[in-house]
Amino acid sequence: MRLKDKVAIVTGGARGIGKAVSELFAQEGATVIIWDLLDAGVDTTKGINDNGGKAEFHKISVTDKETVHKTVADIHAKYGKIDILINNAGITKDKTLMKMSEAEWDAVIDVNLKGVFICTQAVAPYMKEAKYGRIVTAASNVGLRGNFGQTNYSATKAGVIAMSKTWTMELGKYGITANALAPGFTLTEMTDQIPAEHMETIKKQIPLQSAAQPIDIAYGYLYLASDEARYVSGICLTIDGGISR
Repeated sequence: MRLKDKVAIVTGGARGIGKAVSELFAQEGATVIIWDLLDAGVDTTKGINDNGGKAEFHKISVTDKETVHKTVADIHAKYGKIDILINNAGITKDKTLMKMSEAEWDAVIDVNLKGVFICTQAVAPYMKEAKYGRIVTAASNVGLRGNFGQTNYSATKAGVIAMSKTWTMELGKYGITANALAPGFTLTEMTDQIPAEHMETIKKQIPLQSAAQPIDIAYGYLYLASDEARYVSGICLTIDGGISR
């Protein structure tokens, strides 16, 4: 098992890519702490535990600094360590530049950028004390190339790549790695409503001619969170079927 006896926090772990990460990490021996605002986290946690894994669910917003810091302290008190932080929680509120409201800008920045900052700042002292840690943050290929109608989202995803590079410099001497992972178009509950003809257009733009499954992205997280990647830090691993070439 590649994560045997590790303790991993997965934000946004209730469904989609986060669920795939939570399930895979549990299969690889980690105790998985799922954070999400969606009640689906209850079912995801139950499924993991019913299948012999170890998981617990906390209904929590990554933007609630006081609750995040208290919950991290409680987790550390319970398990004695926090080995892995997967900053996966994120939202979209897409509009073109001329139509995007300040509220839509602020909401996406608050969750996707500030939330990552809050969670990482809460966990880092415990990793520093242990002289060990793996921080992996969800970027996106649109953080590398931009995307029509996603001024706010693209900005946050470019931002977390830069933050990861900065944390590599600040935290590396304590045995902590910090990386970003940039998925491409991935089939999740959020994409189920896309019309079939539009889906085919999207797929044709991807060199591999298909969308990713959540597990395709989860394996990337597994690598960066494992000891196999002990000398990998400050990178953005792109898993997008070649569209960002």
